[in-house]
Amino acid sequence: MSQARDLAARGRLADPPRRRGGGARIAAWTAGPVLVAATALPLIPTDDWWVRALEFPRPALAVLLALTALGAWAALDRRRAAVRALLAAVLATFAFQLHAMWPYTPLHPAQVPSVADCAPENGLALVVANLREGNNGAARFLEEVRRARPDLVFVVEVDSGWIEALSPLEEDYPNRVLHPRADFWGLALYARLGLVEPEIRHLLTGYVPSLRTGLRLGSGAVVEFHGLHPKPPTPRHGTGLRDAELLLAAKAARAGGRPAVVGGDLNAAAWSNITGLMQRIGGLVDPRVGRGFFLTFPTWLPVPLRFPIDHVLFGPEFRLRAIELLSDIGSDHLPLLARLCHVPGGARSPDAAPPTEADLRRAREAIENGREDAARGGGGR
Repeated sequence: MSQARDLAARGRLADPPRRRGGGARIAAWTAGPVLVAATALPLIPTDDWWVRALEFPRPALAVLLALTALGAWAALDRRRAAVRALLAAVLATFAFQLHAMWPYTPLHPAQVPSVADCAPENGLALVVANLREGNNGAARFLEEVRRARPDLVFVVEVDSGWIEALSPLEEDYPNRVLHPRADFWGLALYARLGLVEPEIRHLLTGYVPSLRTGLRLGSGAVVEFHGLHPKPPTPRHGTGLRDAELLLAAKAARAGGRPAVVGGDLNAAAWSNITGLMQRIGGLVDPRVGRGFFLTFPTWLPVPLRFPIDHVLFGPEFRLRAIELLSDIGSDHLPLLARLCHVPGGARSPDAAPPTEADLRRAREAIENGREDAARGGGGR
């Protein structure tokens, strides 16, 4: 009888840890497969908005995967084959997310060479910002522009009220292209530099505008600026319109015959597949690579959970003097400042390689899909 009581007591002592870990086990078995799927789904070649949207929150997914791995290690019986498989899948997925983000850390070699000195006549400093339609933070934005003193300011989501609020810029920026809209698709450009044949274009649909202009530097060289704000991924239209517009702009940047700069709210994260394809198609480089995430959106999330969707990309004829985020201006985006140096006749960056045949085929298919979507009425609001 005494021996039976001892065995029962041992059984009672062995059971509670499993009962206490019940919630952690459920969480691990729920979160693990969901996070693995959220990482794997964007590898599927589709423009479904909910799949492509999973490319944005890589930092958040990496943090959640790390927490899930730690929780599973502590709460689950690692002697079971299913548990080991779960841990392997979560850790492999975590490693994949780190690998995708690694180029945007100082641990990776910089894609764009830095220069400490640049002759003033070869310099080009620009600010790109999504001011957010309905935001009333003009005073803060104007102060940031005064502090940064860029040569070029490109803003999107501006209506007639924003144009009036930004009128103090006109004294220092005499050359302007103003295209206000009473929706999310207004844009404006303010420049100290001379503009060469500026034009508002509609690359894909008559609804979403973009801007292209030549910029005459102090040296007399003319470079080309493309200002973009494509449609974001939406449940109705997926990412087809966005992808096609980005690729059409990239093709124009390569075919323009001038050193090109592309800037704006691209509604695509730096590490998205479409952003990489756009760079290869356009012969563009990203100053973020080897320097940092420079997370711009949305400002209402903690910094590690934001996305890098506002960009300044450029051809290999430029070097980087500096890149930085400006202060919060009341928008859901932070402005991005890049200081470039035009190096005419300089050695081209080895990363500005021509696209592969597979890249060209993917670009053709994406552009055709976007045009078909636009023809079906996908270009409206």
